[in-house]
Amino acid sequence: MKPFKRAYPTTRKGQWIAAMRNTLSMILALGLALLFSSATTQAQTPSDHACTGKNLLPELQQRDPQAYAKVAAEAAKTPNGQAIFWKIEKPGLKPSYLLGTMHVTDPRVLTMPDGAQTAANAAATIIVESDEVLDDKKAAIALMAKPELSMFTDGSTITSHLTPEQVKTLEAGLKKRGLALAAVNRMKPWIIASFVALPACELARKAEGVSFLDKRIAQDAAKAGKRVMGLETYAEQLAALNDLPMAFHLKSLIETLQLGDRMNDVNETMIDLYLKGDIGAIVPMLEAVSPEPSSTKDPDYAAFEQRIVLDRNKIMAARAAPTLNQGNVFMAVGALHLPGKAGLVALLRQQGFTVTAMP
Repeated sequence: MKPFKRAYPTTRKGQWIAAMRNTLSMILALGLALLFSSATTQAQTPSDHACTGKNLLPELQQRDPQAYAKVAAEAAKTPNGQAIFWKIEKPGLKPSYLLGTMHVTDPRVLTMPDGAQTAANAAATIIVESDEVLDDKKAAIALMAKPELSMFTDGSTITSHLTPEQVKTLEAGLKKRGLALAAVNRMKPWIIASFVALPACELARKAEGVSFLDKRIAQDAAKAGKRVMGLETYAEQLAALNDLPMAFHLKSLIETLQLGDRMNDVNETMIDLYLKGDIGAIVPMLEAVSPEPSSTKDPDYAAFEQRIVLDRNKIMAARAAPTLNQGNVFMAVGALHLPGKAGLVALLRQQGFTVTAMP
C-alpha cells in the first residue's frame, strides 16, 4: 500500500526566509552539513569550482538606501554582533579564545582573523562543535545506529510527502547537482537540504578533500597532539532538526530549490559579512534582500532559532565551562551561536568570564 500523499503547498510569501533557514543552519550553525554533502561529491566536476555569487548589499544600497540603512541599524543593535574573534579571561587562568566559524571550505574563510591561528597554536585544548569531525566514517557509522534521524523508517519517502509539482521541482534540482531522486528518496528533507543549500563550488572543494574551517582546526590540533573536545554529537544535531515540524523542513527544501542560483548570491553576501566580522547584519540582510515581505517574527523562524540556535547555545556554554575554567583553550563554533542576548558571548559572561572582541 502506498503511503498517503500529503501536500505541503508552497507560496511566494516568506519564501526567502524559509529557504535561508536551510543555508543558515548548513553554513553558520550545524557542523554536520558537509558530512552529508560529501555524498554528492562524486557527482561534482572540476568546473563546479568557480563560485559565481555576488554581494547583494551594494546593489541594495544603491537601489534602496533606506532599506540598507535599516540593515546597518539592526546590525548595530545586535549585542556582540560585530566580531567573530573573542578573548575569554578570568583571574588566575591563562586566556582562552572563541572563534565564530563558517562551516565552509572557502579559502577566504580558511584564513582566520589576525591572531586566531597563533591563539590556536598556543592553546592546550581545542573545542569544536563535535569532535566526530575528525573521522567522517566513524561519525557516519554512529549515525547509522539511529536511522530515524536521517531516513524515513515508516515506509514513506520524500516524494510521498510532496505534491506532484513539488516532486518535479525536487527532481530537477537534484539533477542539476548530478543526483538522482531515487538515490535520496528515503532521506529526510534536512539531509537532502545539505546537498542543495551549499554552492557547487563548495561541494567541488569538498570532493578534492579540502576541509571546512572547523574540521581543519580540529585536524591541526590532533596532529599536534592537543586535546580536541566536542560539545555535541552529530546525532544530537540531527535530533535538533528532527524536533522541528516535517512541514517546515519540506517547505524550506522546496523553496531553497526554487531560489536556484540566487542562493549563490546569498552565500557570497554572508561570506563578505562574516569576513568583516559583521555577523549581526546577516539576518537583517536576508530580510532586506528578500523579494517578498518576510520577517524573523514568523513562527517558523522563531521555532528554528529556538531549537537550532538558542537551545544549543545553552548546551555549548554549559559543556564548555569546565574546560574553559582550566584556561588556555581555543574554541571554534558556528558564528550564528555568538551574537545576541542569549548568544555564547553573553552566556560566557554570565559564567563569570570577561569576553572581549579582538581587534
